[in-house]
Amino acid sequence: MKDYYKINEIAKLYGIGVDSLRYYERLGILQPRRDTNGYRLYPLKEMYKLNMIRDLRRLNFSMEQIKAYLEGQTVDNTLHLLRQEADLVQEQLRELQAKAVLLEKRVATLEAARRVVPGVVARKTLPPRPCVLFTEHITRDEEMDFVMKKLHRQHEDKIRDFGNQVFGAFLAMEELMAGTPNVYDGVFSVVEEADACDFTLPGGDYLSLFYQGPYEQNRAVVQQLLAYAREAGLTLTGRPFELYEIDNRDTVRPEEFLTEVQVGVREERNALEGLVK
Repeated sequence: MKDYYKINEIAKLYGIGVDSLRYYERLGILQPRRDTNGYRLYPLKEMYKLNMIRDLRRLNFSMEQIKAYLEGQTVDNTLHLLRQEADLVQEQLRELQAKAVLLEKRVATLEAARRVVPGVVARKTLPPRPCVLFTEHITRDEEMDFVMKKLHRQHEDKIRDFGNQVFGAFLAMEELMAGTPNVYDGVFSVVEEADACDFTLPGGDYLSLFYQGPYEQNRAVVQQLLAYAREAGLTLTGRPFELYEIDNRDTVRPEEFLTEVQVGVREERNALEGLVK
């Protein structure tokens, strides 16, 4: 076995880029000597450092921390480092467990969405839902994605889990009823912190109707909901909005999209008075 190895040999053996080896040299962690042709020769006795650098980098230690450790390596320092590693591993385990919970939640949400029967009007009683809002007129699907990103960027501290977040959009009713589908006045996301929201969807009764496929259907869906409300003697308490159960976060096939249209309602006063009498 040789006592010295050239830079390309070390790079190949350890799977480390030549530029990284030169960087370690500039930091003073590795100290190769030069042969008569000026080529770097790395001493075998320093190779253990490369294994340590690899392991510590995987734990997100900075090169400055690694250099300081290698220069003052003692049993006490190693114990201190091992305890740091143990703390980091525990933190990573906590993060992985949190991610596992989010993944399970997303799987359950998608599986529940696939069981929804579209085209059936339902009446729901829902709690207040705090939301954050980004107001912008939207007329194309591409604009919707862009505006949702703006909403996310503006409220990153509240929209922590983009994949599991409930997103919705307010329909531009004047244009919609005039014959133009798939138009909106703004997008919103339901959040947990009521004291940091832009508005709240009131608690109470809502009519709900799911539709599957492209968003160009939403004009007909809204008309169906409004006709149902009239026939049932219900008064609207707000404007219709969409909630996206399955969208381009989950599939590239528009025919798989699943969207819910909701609108707040209450019993007409005259009907209630008749029941009282």
